[in-house]
Amino acid sequence: MLKVENVSASYGELIVLHDVSLEVKEGEFISLVGANGAGKTSLMKVISGLLKLRAGKITLDGIDLSALAPHEVVKLGIIQVPEGRQLFSRMRVEENILLGGEIYHTPSELNASFERVYRLFPILEERKKQIAGTLSGGEQQMLAIARGLMANPRILLLDEPSIGLAPLLLADVFKVLQRLNREGVTILLAEQNVRYSLMVSSRGYVLERGHIILSGESKQLLNNEMINEAFIGR
Repeated sequence: MLKVENVSASYGELIVLHDVSLEVKEGEFISLVGANGAGKTSLMKVISGLLKLRAGKITLDGIDLSALAPHEVVKLGIIQVPEGRQLFSRMRVEENILLGGEIYHTPSELNASFERVYRLFPILEERKKQIAGTLSGGEQQMLAIARGLMANPRILLLDEPSIGLAPLLLADVFKVLQRLNREGVTILLAEQNVRYSLMVSSRGYVLERGHIILSGESKQLLNNEMINEAFIGR
């Protein structure tokens, strides 16, 4: 479905991705893990068209994404939930959600998408008239995911959803991601919380200083000695 082949990228002369390759098959839940600064966000931006390639190729079902603008990538069904949520904090919850449904043109399509996100996140329906900036951290993360789901993604890219969340709220968010995947949403999760992300995903890639250093089934990676020493501490 999604193929990243020998991709390199940079900010000016600073190369942040070196010959990175990965693939995501339809229906998979893939984790991209690594420490802060490993290049996870940069890879997400490359896939979304926000950061241009120096080398390599990215395709979705054979369609070359390399030269496409971000809005064209969105139209193909690749939707990113950015690091830090990036909500419109002075707007109401329902207004933030509606922004994700811009590609829909009929009231019935919009209503169906609203019903879907409110079914997944009933707390957001309860608080739809509330100002987004007054929500808790966990609720804001759910709102960011809900906004992304309004675009009916083929692949949902999630960048560091655990940032700023207490353990109980983090567990709730990851349960929702698992539910989304069971309902057919393909997910690529970039996350520095290695243990949590590998527990919920089917396969994983380990990124370090812009290089993929390990990949495999998530259960195998969880039991890898190097990963445990470097990231999990057991």
